[in-house]
Amino acid sequence: MALHVKNRSRFLQNPIKLSPPQFLATLFLFLIFIGTCLLKLPVAHEQSLSWVDAFFIATSASTVTGLATVDPGTTFTIFGEVVILFLIQIGGLGVMSFASLVVIMMGRKISVKQRVLMQEALNQPSIGGVIRLVRNLFVFSISIQLLAVFFLSLRWVPELGAAKGIYYSVFHAISAYNNAGFALWSDGLMGYVGDPLVNIVISFLFITGGIGFTVLVDLWVSRKWKNLSLHSKVMIYATFIINVLAILLVFLFEFNNPKTLGMLSGTEKFWASYFQGVSPRTAGFNSIDMTAINPDTSLLMILLMFVGAGSTSTGGGVKLTTFVVILFTVAAFLKGKEDTVVMKRTIRNAVVYRALAITTISILFIFAALFVLTYVQKDVSFMVILFEVVSAFGTVGLTMGLTFDLTMIGKIVICAVMIFGKLGPLTLAFSLAKQTRDNIRYPDGEVFTG
Repeated sequence: MALHVKNRSRFLQNPIKLSPPQFLATLFLFLIFIGTCLLKLPVAHEQSLSWVDAFFIATSASTVTGLATVDPGTTFTIFGEVVILFLIQIGGLGVMSFASLVVIMMGRKISVKQRVLMQEALNQPSIGGVIRLVRNLFVFSISIQLLAVFFLSLRWVPELGAAKGIYYSVFHAISAYNNAGFALWSDGLMGYVGDPLVNIVISFLFITGGIGFTVLVDLWVSRKWKNLSLHSKVMIYATFIINVLAILLVFLFEFNNPKTLGMLSGTEKFWASYFQGVSPRTAGFNSIDMTAINPDTSLLMILLMFVGAGSTSTGGGVKLTTFVVILFTVAAFLKGKEDTVVMKRTIRNAVVYRALAITTISILFIFAALFVLTYVQKDVSFMVILFEVVSAFGTVGLTMGLTFDLTMIGKIVICAVMIFGKLGPLTLAFSLAKQTRDNIRYPDGEVFTG
């Protein structure tokens, strides 16, 4: 008895200590758990909903993905849809950021430990300025979503009525800005394929949300191009280039496809190419039938989904800046240069190693998920499975029709991929690995590569 009391006292004095990545991962899993329980309540759904499907939808909403094993618009009640909205908003802003906002609004001070957690959650190099960044993040996010609600209401209030039109505007504004891809129509936004207002507002929201909070704050503070940080300049340039290329390629690949662009008018083809070109990296909304796209288009979208959005954004993927750093590193190697240089600035080796680690871990995880899904989904083509896995990893939400046909194991695997994609490869790797510093320098060795 005395030994039991002694061990209990020792546990209370030395509780389990979680590293920032472990704490963030635990907090995020707790959010999914709460969301699952709320969605399983009878008041949350009109049709039957299994625990696995509730968990899947909660995971998809919390990771701002948008994949759904049931139709959200017909399965859930208003209460259930509002739960999904809250999960999207909290998941988009970040669990730690949202919790910090509550603490700030209560007038309490943020401790150094909490600042470290916020630094980890927002992927910032230091804890300096994280409180200001969170405040700006919240104010900007709410302002831009309210503005979008106003413009979307101009289209949907006359069409759906005042109450339903405003509600649909709020739902899709939050879903789009947070790059969630959830829509209340069964066919996504296919009914508005040629509508300029809906296309512009929705795409503006997910492009803005996907470019990254640090870039938005930098643009607001700096005002001038020359004063922007290297990260902001790279994100803006790369976003513009990759979006233009994607739009042109979608237009080229799908131009004569009778099931997508082929039957549309010239103006509708432009809007469909534009929307579907900029959507795959982050959002997951569709204005054309994704089950009917050509193989070259699906391969292009897989690449875009893998690259993903910007760092500290609401989107997933390996991140656009990671992709840019790797491209410039390869170019430097081919030119025989020792340093990676971007816009006349040398990229530190630590950043290059980080980019390589993120990409390698992501590829390995995607391959592992592919192995399991190709085994349990035997009647599905490999391209469809690959598209689904990368969509889940990039927290995009586009699907070629597999989501509704996933087996129970398939649903669990996709949930794991969505969580992995949202938290990030390094966050999960640091959560599982025990980091140590090695003070020993070993002799050089030769390994032949290539």
